[in-house]
Amino acid sequence: MKVHEFQAKEVLSRFGVTVPDHRVASTSEEAEAAATELGGGTVVVKAQIHAGGRGKGGGVKVVQNPAEAKAAAEEILGMSLVTHQTGPEGQLVRIILVESGMSIATELYAGIVLDRGAEKPVFMASSEGGMEIEEVAARTPEKIVKQWFDTSTGLRPYQARELAFAIGLEGKQAGNAAKLFIALARAYIETDASLAEINPLVVTTDGEVMALDAKINFDDNALYRHSDIAEYHDPHEEDPLEVEAQKFDLNYIKLDGNIGCMVNGAGLAMATMDLIKYAGGEPANFLDVGGAADVVTVSNGFRILMSDKNVKAVLINIFGGIVRCDRVALGVVEAMGQVEVDVPVVVRLEGTNAIEAKKILNDSDLDFLVAADFKDAAEKAVAALAITPDGKGA
Repeated sequence: MKVHEFQAKEVLSRFGVTVPDHRVASTSEEAEAAATELGGGTVVVKAQIHAGGRGKGGGVKVVQNPAEAKAAAEEILGMSLVTHQTGPEGQLVRIILVESGMSIATELYAGIVLDRGAEKPVFMASSEGGMEIEEVAARTPEKIVKQWFDTSTGLRPYQARELAFAIGLEGKQAGNAAKLFIALARAYIETDASLAEINPLVVTTDGEVMALDAKINFDDNALYRHSDIAEYHDPHEEDPLEVEAQKFDLNYIKLDGNIGCMVNGAGLAMATMDLIKYAGGEPANFLDVGGAADVVTVSNGFRILMSDKNVKAVLINIFGGIVRCDRVALGVVEAMGQVEVDVPVVVRLEGTNAIEAKKILNDSDLDFLVAADFKDAAEKAVAALAITPDGKGA
């Protein structure tokens, strides 16, 4: 689960990470009042969306007084902010962060992710703050220093100091940075985060080290242990179909293609998408209905598939193990009776009760394209894109 910058800073501050004084606003009047509360001088007005590159897209503005803060808020609130992470459609800005201006001496980077190869979190630090870490890794990888640490002990003080020294800090600055690094590692571990990043991490002219920006992603599977963090969920920042799928415990991710996929099992879903690509098509989604899918689950999954206007054909690829194929067939028939379907539907059912499932499909009044095997299913789905709703070739 992703959260907004101001929410990430709230979490980090609980663990002792220093952040600038700030206020959250959803109207220009609130922004003006926030700037006044922050001293009436220089503040930064930041759009709050789940995407990076906000400054380049016009979503971050430095202003000198409350009146300018109000004007900046009027410009940012309600805009569709386009960044390299939002796509061309952009993301609607509903809230902003008004933050005290800082006198910055140095911009640095600090971040933690899980190194799956080492089976440990890795703390990364760099003197190249303000740039995307991927860009630093590509251009000057030697400027990224790393420390692996155990979740049972956290980042050790000597590791934190080594990181601080390695990115050019000394004396008071190095000590402050080391404390912040240890606090960041604690936050990562104790909140079950999958990513914790401060970019830029700044050193002010008076030697203070603080998080000027912050990004944290949390493991969805651990949110039951963090009800306070779960409340940060903002459905406006997610695709509506993905939000709908979560209500029914469906694993759904929208993609850019036009062949809708309904599959049971993540591995089979990935293989299905690969085979569609191999056959010359583009998958419109990842949809895993799970190993114990029932009629209701399949029906909801199909309804979500057909809600995507980009879907021009559907491939249902089910291998019956725990889930029975006849149960899936009943769900598909029921869903197609409730949802208007004007695209070709290719079905491949194998495994438990596959014969009974094919009989259910054949006995229905619905028009399916039945595939003989996995490869045939993908090829039929791609070929079906040339079929118009009236059954004639495109």
